[in-house]
Amino acid sequence: MIVDIKSPVPSDIEIAQAANLRPIREVAEEVGLTEDDLDLYGKYKAKVHLDVLEKFKDRPNGKYIDVTAITPTPLGEGKTVTTIGVSQGLYYLGKKVFTCIRQPSQGPTFGIKGGAAGGGYSQVVPMEDFNLHLTGDIHAVGAAHNLLAAAIDARIMHEDRLDDEGLYKAIFPQGLDEFNFWQKKRLEKLGIKASKPSEMTAEERRRFLRLDIDPYGIDHRRVVDVSDRAIRNIILGLGAKTDGRPRQSGYDITVASEIMAALALCSSLEDLRERMGRLVIGVNKRREPITAEDLGCAGAMTVLLKDAIMPNLMQTLMGSPAFVHCGPFANIAQGNSSILADRIALKLVGEDGYVVTESGFGADCGMEKFFNIKCRVSGLIPNCVIIVASIRALKMHGGGPKVVAGRPLDPAYAEENIPLLEAGLPNLIQHIENARKFGVPVVVAVNRFTSDTDKEIEVVKKAAVEAGAEGAFLSEVWAKGGEGGAELAEAVVSACEKSDPKQFKFLYPDDMSIKEKIETIAREIYRADGVDYAPLAERKIKLFTELGYSNLPLCMAKTHLSFTHDPTLKGAPRGWTLPITDVRASLAAGFLYPLCGTMRTMPGLPSRPAFMDVDIDLKTGKVVGLF
Repeated sequence: MIVDIKSPVPSDIEIAQAANLRPIREVAEEVGLTEDDLDLYGKYKAKVHLDVLEKFKDRPNGKYIDVTAITPTPLGEGKTVTTIGVSQGLYYLGKKVFTCIRQPSQGPTFGIKGGAAGGGYSQVVPMEDFNLHLTGDIHAVGAAHNLLAAAIDARIMHEDRLDDEGLYKAIFPQGLDEFNFWQKKRLEKLGIKASKPSEMTAEERRRFLRLDIDPYGIDHRRVVDVSDRAIRNIILGLGAKTDGRPRQSGYDITVASEIMAALALCSSLEDLRERMGRLVIGVNKRREPITAEDLGCAGAMTVLLKDAIMPNLMQTLMGSPAFVHCGPFANIAQGNSSILADRIALKLVGEDGYVVTESGFGADCGMEKFFNIKCRVSGLIPNCVIIVASIRALKMHGGGPKVVAGRPLDPAYAEENIPLLEAGLPNLIQHIENARKFGVPVVVAVNRFTSDTDKEIEVVKKAAVEAGAEGAFLSEVWAKGGEGGAELAEAVVSACEKSDPKQFKFLYPDDMSIKEKIETIAREIYRADGVDYAPLAERKIKLFTELGYSNLPLCMAKTHLSFTHDPTLKGAPRGWTLPITDVRASLAAGFLYPLCGTMRTMPGLPSRPAFMDVDIDLKTGKVVGLF
């Protein structure tokens, strides 16, 4: 342990700043990396080169563990704390282990929820770096996204003001009579056979040069990595003609960008370049899709992401290695850290080691997408699922008082109440049953709070085993660090030994129709009686089927606060119908996302945001007030 455990437990930042961190070179050396494999960012963090995959290609993979949770309260249930804690527990037991988690957005960091580095004595450090910028990956995603947004409006304006000859001279300056990479891709798309620009006919030039973007058919908005509700909907292009054509648009938070989802799912720089090229920004006036490749922007976007593609190496409070990489939304995207980080980690720990990763939100969101999207793309097979549960969340699902972020918990959650707890157990049971459908062993982690009684914990343990879990085990990592996760870690080792990769299966095959996939997820994961498709959803399903997209996996966009589309419906509802209002394509990421209601992609700040507590100590230079 690189920090002394104290009782009562100090604040997260006090614990993190008291830690005696290992130099990141030392952490890297322990897992077989040399300085040539790293790009150092100071003493305590580094990026790891992708060519280590080639370096260790013949080494067998370690065991692969996904940490998920029951349907959470708005406060979260300690999923990240448990992810880091079970890794520390494995390290405490002398196992080779790697933690792989997402980088947090500044939205929650400065809003209500706080950071994502864990908490108490279960953290990734340095936690200030983790929660503030890190190595700039989110900013790189924002730069690539907004470059494309600027390219869209610039292209519309220039096509309006220039004739065909003017456009030709702009794109092919005097003396330039050859096609570059993106231009060759566009020629291929249009079926034009010319080998150089001067060979194109006038009609071919026009088809090549004029994208004819429909200003009312643009789906690509701008992004910024702060919660700012005032710019959810805006009007662009006000002012003079040279300021662009006025149109309605808006901002999303950066982690909701399709580019972030694609970065987390890519397998190499070449794969990332291809994904950037196929990102669809909208349609032309003939209702045909327009891509970033058509705009000649995909190459520059990839250049902006060339460092962001490399995972960030950090450490836990036990000094064990951790990758922090990517942070896609868990509603409209897959909500999991990168495939590249997991692949590298699995090679570094070897066949006797363990890689612990985390899926966003409850198991009906993050875990389902981890299996059906991330594992499908990566080819990696998980050995165990950990489902995090808390007594307070189960009481909420049993009909307890409303839980509101930023407000004190109702006293009902601090008192023993077995009937209320038992009424909420169906939520845990359904999550366990869902995980077992994929053929993976399940371990339940009970994230203990001081108000939880032994009797309540025994009730949860009994229900978990009866539902098919390997067992339910106390997680006391927040207060005790790796030692408090040792029991849970031993259970995970045992579950991994029982796992059989041949038993793993996806919920649906690739060749199933879009509707069949939607209805399979609705029935098997959410337990809906049926699905109701809005007319727009029906049209989009027909269109995507005709375009050949029906073989893509689905990324269901729904609330994380309920198995249903309605966040107020707790527990394990039955006798309801899932509404699908729209279906959209995220071709850079490689999935379709059906919308189950309205998804908000730009959060707002609360009346008492977390940034009010954050400052810097001018004498020491240390950050204060950050959790």
